[in-house]
Amino acid sequence: MILEGMVTSRNQESEYNLAPMGPLVDQEMTQLILRPFQTSRTCQNLKETRCGVFHVVDDVLLLTKAAIGRLESMPETFPAERIEGAVLQSACRWYEFEIESIDDSDLRTVMQARVVHQGRIRDFFGLNRAKHAVLEAAILATRTHLIPQAELLQQYESLAEIVRKTAGPAETEAFRLLEEYVTRAYAELQS
Repeated sequence: MILEGMVTSRNQESEYNLAPMGPLVDQEMTQLILRPFQTSRTCQNLKETRCGVFHVVDDVLLLTKAAIGRLESMPETFPAERIEGAVLQSACRWYEFEIESIDDSDLRTVMQARVVHQGRIRDFFGLNRAKHAVLEAAILATRTHLIPQAELLQQYESLAEIVRKTAGPAETEAFRLLEEYVTRAYAELQS
């Protein structure tokens, strides 16, 4: 099963990166299979340090900003317990992991990871259709170079209706940022 969340990783100079990621997880959350694109900073960091932290979050505005490169600074963190890493203070749960194997024979590197420590900060907000719609829209926004514009915009129309009906202020702002990003991305692809 894929569980969407966010990964903090660091390079050898201890510079941190935050990126949305949906690893394959087992039911017990003891193993993660991460599949970052080879060109991503997350991939490079995980190759360098072979550890990171996966976070279960419900803040779709934070996830959106990270997905589209609009994160102005790293959010508040505290030190991980078993690895050299950072835990998001706003996360619901976190999973510190170590990379056991790396296969970069494809466009997306496959990294097998073992969870070495986990923690809980607070309860997950709960199921909200707007949060899920923004999550789907953020995933689509990162694929503008792969999905034809008409197809993506059709999906956005459906997601926008869900956001209009069920969103709070954070989800509304996140969806607006995503719509602006998609418009710019397709304009750049056409120029």
